Amino acid sequence: MSPESKKLFNIVILGVAFMFMFTAFQTCGNVAQTVIRSLNSTDFHGSGYTSLAIIYGVFSASNLITPSVVAIVGPQISMFVSGLFYSMYIAVFIQPFPWSFYTASVFIGIAAAENDRRTVFIALTVISLVGTVLFFLIRKPDPENVLGEEESCDDQDMEATESAQNNVTKAVDAFKKSLKLCVTKEMLLLSVTTAYTGLELTFFSGVYGTCIGAVNKFGTEEKSLIGLSGIFIGIGEILGGSLFGLLSKNNRFGRNPVVLLGTLVHFVAFYLIFLNMPGDAPIAPVEGTDSSAYIRPSKEVALLCSFLLGLGDSCFNTQLLSILGFLYSEDSAPAFAVFKFVQSICAAVAFFYSNYLLLHWQLLVMVIFGFFGTISFFTVEWDAAAIVARGSDYRSI
Repeated sequence: MSPESKKLFNIVILGVAFMFMFTAFQTCGNVAQTVIRSLNSTDFHGSGYTSLAIIYGVFSASNLITPSVVAIVGPQISMFVSGLFYSMYIAVFIQPFPWSFYTASVFIGIAAAENDRRTVFIALTVISLVGTVLFFLIRKPDPENVLGEEESCDDQDMEATESAQNNVTKAVDAFKKSLKLCVTKEMLLLSVTTAYTGLELTFFSGVYGTCIGAVNKFGTEEKSLIGLSGIFIGIGEILGGSLFGLLSKNNRFGRNPVVLLGTLVHFVAFYLIFLNMPGDAPIAPVEGTDSSAYIRPSKEVALLCSFLLGLGDSCFNTQLLSILGFLYSEDSAPAFAVFKFVQSICAAVAFFYSNYLLLHWQLLVMVIFGFFGTISFFTVEWDAAAIVARGSDYRSI
């Protein structure tokens, strides 16, 4: 297999593996609070919001050391072990106990209804494990230089010794770069935008589905609407990712119009959700809520908002990843580690306050961060070309 074919093969395997893993995990996260709330009438007592807060809290802390870990053990083993932890978290829902539920949440950062639940989560666990095993199919690139027979043994011994030392050095350097990068002007500005993506990630991946499932005026279909909501969020993500990700190379107008579109789309979605969903929906008891908002709850409006949430999220994420890759093209791992650190810690905070805040307060927080996050992104984008031309502070780290 040629080097180009091997790269393409690895990309396909990675895509399929992550598709299986995160289909299972995101589905689990989307229904976690609803499932756990229904179990609280039994001997089990827990919170899906708290679980996800633990996941993203540990995830945020571990992101600063992730480049170091990958430098030592390699990407393949790192992804495989991570996949096992994702699968373990999903498997806990098959027969949940509070101690195992929250413990699995930590590790991942680093009757008829009963039978239905078990069947669903067994299937999700298997899907996640299939994705995890696929990482072993990734093929290592061929070495660029082929050693002669006489010198191969000595050179390989020297390379083995130097490789162990280099891995430690790379680990330390990657951690130092991640810390220094946190305080650069560009990253501080982009952190406001990244913080917003963490808040809205929490909302569409965990809170909004719970709100839909709690509205009794949706009738007997309220729980099935959670799955449909996830599908429409996915459609919005795919459409936005395809349109703004794949076509971004031919974009003459830069990244700002896409981010502005994402902001407007999200603000429209937030306004419609404010009108359509009762304020106590995120924290409603297992019986649900009979309250109304400003209009009669509409299934169509709820699913439209799901689509808009996914579309807006794809606008932000494609452009954030694009500008990070542009500004820090020489060594992007520390930059993306900081990005995930900020995003994850904000997601953890949002999942925590979702246990207590009414819906309109959660929407207000996102509107404020969305506004200032957009302004911050505009500021960096306007200066992006000049930053790269003169050499950013990062290049002197």
